[in-house]
Amino acid sequence: MQRWCARHGPQPAARMIRRTSPRPPAVEGLRAYGLVVAMWVRSTMAYRVSFVLTTLGNLAVTGLDFVAILLMFAHVDALGGFSLPEIALLYGTSSASLGLADLAFGRTDRIGRRVRDGSFDILLLRPVPVLAQVAADRFALRRAGRIVQGAAVLGWGMARVDVAWTLPKALFVAVTVVGGAAIFAAVYVAGAAFQFWASDAAEVQSSFTYGGSTMLQYPPTIFAAELVRGVTFVVPLAFVNWLPVLRLLGREDPLGLPGWVDFCGPLVAVVMLTAAGLAWRAGLRSYRSTGS
Repeated sequence: MQRWCARHGPQPAARMIRRTSPRPPAVEGLRAYGLVVAMWVRSTMAYRVSFVLTTLGNLAVTGLDFVAILLMFAHVDALGGFSLPEIALLYGTSSASLGLADLAFGRTDRIGRRVRDGSFDILLLRPVPVLAQVAADRFALRRAGRIVQGAAVLGWGMARVDVAWTLPKALFVAVTVVGGAAIFAAVYVAGAAFQFWASDAAEVQSSFTYGGSTMLQYPPTIFAAELVRGVTFVVPLAFVNWLPVLRLLGREDPLGLPGWVDFCGPLVAVVMLTAAGLAWRAGLRSYRSTGS
C-alpha cells in the first residue's frame, strides 16, 4: 500500500480500498437470503405435481375463513355496521399482508427448536447474516396460496364496495398491503428474538401473527374499546388495515383519532422493524448455546 501511494498518490489508493471493501451487511443479507430462497425453490420445483397440489390445498384451507364469513352473511345483512364487501376489504388486506410476511419470515418460528437442540450453532458458523438464514430456511413457496386467496377476496371487495375508486386510492390500498406485511414481518422477527429467552414461545408469536390477522378480518366496531386501544397503541396491528380501510370507507375510527393517523402505517412499519431488529440483536448476543 505504501508503494502504491508513493507512485500514484493517495486518491487512487483510496479508490482501490473502496472497491475491495465488503458489501454493507443489509446488502449481504439480502443476497444471502435470495440465494437460499432460490435453492429451496429449485428443490420444490423438482416435484411440480406435489407443489401444485400442496399449494391448492393451502389455498383451500385459508379460504375456509372467508367461507365462514359468507355463511354468517347468509343470516345477517351487516356485521358491526359493515356490509359483506366492506368486510372483504378488511379480510383481503389482512390476509394478503400476513401472506407476504409469512412467505418471507414464517420460518422464524423454528428458532426455539434450534436453540433447544443446539442446531442454531451451525448458523453462527456460516459467513452469512443469521437472520437471513433463519428467514429463508426451508422456504415454502406453497404459502403463496394465502397471498393469492387474500388478493382475490380483496379484488372482489374493491369491485363491490361503494367507493369511487381513483388511482391514488388504489395506490393507497397497495401501500396498505405492503405496509401491513412489514408490520407482520416485524412481529415475526420480534417473536423470534423472544425465543432466545423463552425457547417454547412459538405459540406466543403465532397469537400475534395468525391470531392478529384473524382479528383484523372483522370490523373494529365489534370489539371492546380496550382491545382496540391495545392493538393501536401497544401492538399497533390496527395500522395493518383497520385505520386505512376506515379512511377508504369514510368512517370514523372507534377511538376518534385525528385523520392523519390513518396514513401512518408505513411509518409505524419502519419503527416496528427497527425495534424488532434491535430485539433480534439483543437476543442473538444473549445466546449461549446448549453446551453440548
